[in-house]
Amino acid sequence: MDGGYRDLARHNAWANARLLAFCKTLDPSLLDATAPGTYGSVLATLQHVVGSEASYIRRLTNAWPTHPWPSDAVDLDVLAERAAMLGEVLERFLMAGWDSERLGEARGDEGEVFAVRASIFLTQLLHHGNEHRAHVCTILGASGHEPPDLSAWAYADETGRSWLTNTPPDRRAHESSG
Repeated sequence: MDGGYRDLARHNAWANARLLAFCKTLDPSLLDATAPGTYGSVLATLQHVVGSEASYIRRLTNAWPTHPWPSDAVDLDVLAERAAMLGEVLERFLMAGWDSERLGEARGDEGEVFAVRASIFLTQLLHHGNEHRAHVCTILGASGHEPPDLSAWAYADETGRSWLTNTPPDRRAHESSG
């Protein structure tokens, strides 16, 4: 079963991997940079993305009885390893066929307990990752670095999920011959 879930999972994993790889090339001091309106520093935001993704995937898939790691305060290499593993777990789960209406539990900031459909955990996982990756890209841009393109279009182009089917006529050649 796919239903488009494969590309959702793979884009999320690809975007995490691409941004983490890009950040590994930066001067380490830039990992402490932040910008107004963002979650926190580059490193803290990436730690938050991967740590939260583990929590969402745990609740969505029941892959682990508790959060799989004792701490999210790790470096980029460990984050990249964790993100890759999470991407594999999520894709396997979505490809196995899943009950999007299954109820799970979420906790509010004040200890409230909410019944939540499995599809909402997936929706939040994808939205949350996109939002916070955008925060990191904002910080990078504000710091004078061109961030990587993490769009679905870039994913499709890089992974062969889209391709050129024709070449538009060269307008300059057309205008010069008329």
